[in-house]
Amino acid sequence: MTPMPDSRNWFEPVASDRRRRIMPRLHRSDGVWVELDGNRLLNFASNDYLGLTAHAQVREAASQVLAVEGLGSGASRLISGDAPEWRTLERELAAWKGYESALLLGSGMLANMGLLDALADRHTQVYCDRLSHASLIDGARLCRGRLRRYRHLDMAQLAHMLADADAGRRIIVSDGVFSMDGDCADVRELITLAERFDAIVVLDDAHGTGVLGPGGRGLVAEAGLAGHPRLIEVGTLGKALGGYGAFVLGAQAVIDGLVQRLRTLIYSTALPPALAAAASCAVRLVREGGARKRLQANLAHFLEQAKRRELPLLPSVTPIQPLLIGDDAAALCAADQLRQAGFFVPAIRPPTVPEGTARLRITLSASHEREHIDGLIEALAGLCGELR
Repeated sequence: MTPMPDSRNWFEPVASDRRRRIMPRLHRSDGVWVELDGNRLLNFASNDYLGLTAHAQVREAASQVLAVEGLGSGASRLISGDAPEWRTLERELAAWKGYESALLLGSGMLANMGLLDALADRHTQVYCDRLSHASLIDGARLCRGRLRRYRHLDMAQLAHMLADADAGRRIIVSDGVFSMDGDCADVRELITLAERFDAIVVLDDAHGTGVLGPGGRGLVAEAGLAGHPRLIEVGTLGKALGGYGAFVLGAQAVIDGLVQRLRTLIYSTALPPALAAAASCAVRLVREGGARKRLQANLAHFLEQAKRRELPLLPSVTPIQPLLIGDDAAALCAADQLRQAGFFVPAIRPPTVPEGTARLRITLSASHEREHIDGLIEALAGLCGELR
């Protein structure tokens, strides 16, 4: 008799995998502090770039709606889960970012996976930067189109692939700011290639929104291409805006079409209205500019001190500042030493990054104080001295 399958056996290899992922038992407090195993650590691993997660006005905006409307939305937005707060936020995001319309979703993962499925058919060629976020890669794999991946930021190879393609729809897919490297896509060149080869561009500017460009409007605005007819932009409420959720920006016809076809919208419970109210408040704070100025001052100071101490950082003008170590075990050891010194900076290893490029992914926030940064620089300099 064939034995009955046991689901526990399906994951046996994971237990012995030296690269297995472990969720740290963290407790956040005071904006830039976390508690881990009873130790209070300065957090240099968060994507809360502007410190808005704990901002008093953002929390108050959420609390006011929560007190009136309760917690959950209760249903999909297409049934009874829609709320005026979502409509207001969509109008605000579209106007701020320079697009005709916006559509809010539950997360960046849901947005990217659903978007590519809605856009592609079996005749579609999808061209994706090799270092794009997992949500874009998975969306491209799961949609009906043919996925072709080009070398990171290699516009010449992308142009060759586009020229070599059969007729049909073409979609170019890329991060704006790459989350593990901190470098940026050439938005102008992507649009130039889209015009030349009759393609559209899906650009996920999750890590640029609120941080880069005029008024914090992101990488697309920095390139002067907001609202371009060949561009669909994706962003998130969960990084610089300090909350949770995601949005898609584009022409009105695109957004109207997505409401009909975007399965991750149609078949998902809508996010709580309180989160939309918090995000609207966060957008207003970004536009005021104070938090962005503090972040830029912190970033400039960090880069100046890192250069003085000759730290092996990857090139980045964003709050994402990876310090390349290479060996997996050495990266884990470095992260552990930083914890002992009072800093939370986890090691990033393959398969999240390519083989031989394990690193410490340092992220800066407007909430960090100058002495926090100086202390981290000293700890990193000591580590790098040991690694040399």
